[in-house]
Amino acid sequence: MKKLILVTLLIILIPFIVVSLFIRTDEIKFHYISNKVVRVKDEKTNEIIKVPFEEYVKGVLAGEMPTSFELEALKAQAVASRSYVMVKIKQNQNNDYDVVNTVNNQVYLTDEELKAKWQGEYTSKINKIKTAVLETKGEYLTYNNEVVEALFFSTSTGQTENSEDVFTSKVPYLRSVSSSWDKDSPVYEDAVSFNLQDFYTKLGLEYNKTITTEVLETTSTGRIKKIKINGKEFNGRDVASKLSLRSNYFTITQNGENVNITTKGFGHGVGMSQYGALGMAKEGYTYDKILKHYYKGTEIKKI
Repeated sequence: MKKLILVTLLIILIPFIVVSLFIRTDEIKFHYISNKVVRVKDEKTNEIIKVPFEEYVKGVLAGEMPTSFELEALKAQAVASRSYVMVKIKQNQNNDYDVVNTVNNQVYLTDEELKAKWQGEYTSKINKIKTAVLETKGEYLTYNNEVVEALFFSTSTGQTENSEDVFTSKVPYLRSVSSSWDKDSPVYEDAVSFNLQDFYTKLGLEYNKTITTEVLETTSTGRIKKIKINGKEFNGRDVASKLSLRSNYFTITQNGENVNITTKGFGHGVGMSQYGALGMAKEGYTYDKILKHYYKGTEIKKI
């Protein structure tokens, strides 16, 4: 009888012990050993707040990548975001702030914003984010011993872009690489439609019953660099911006008074593709391998 009672107690207690040991129901706490801060400007209020460095990385990781992503992808994003802000701190050391809290630099969300966004899921989600930050604590990317400006974006067209094809400078670690995993991204392809008048208004063109387009220049992956629309020359990224398209890889077709535009990819295409990082992580790649794929010739160092 005693043995039966003992076995019954063990059956009841073992799951409880396992859960207690391996599943965190309390929030992971950061312990700071440095007073290094990031000066973050809120673009809505113009308020500048000082955020502890790793706390900033946490808020960016939560703002820039879904918590549903694989941990190794989150860790790659943490290192990229840490590297990016280190460059901005150096560039802006004589200015009032280092970064803004939007896509103009990196999206940064405060704890209050995250609690409002995640509500009952806050603890589980923030713990996953903090795990990615803590497991890469202080790690950043370098190229020839210089900190890397680790640009990133959502989804490629199947291949990332050379920096000079999108921005102005040729950067040795921002080279075009294959990113076939992106085809599984929910935003890999998109289609939008406009009324003809609305289309012309957004582009600052006079109304015409017929649209004529001529692609003048593309990147190595087929993104539009220069295009003529009804005789006026545009930069492809400007067209994408004015029409709120997901990327400058697009085609324009007219159907009477409707203008139909299809796009491929999401974002500028330079650096690390986030959905590419997710695909690599699902295939078993670790965060360091993901980073070295997207940022050619770089090394990971630690503060």
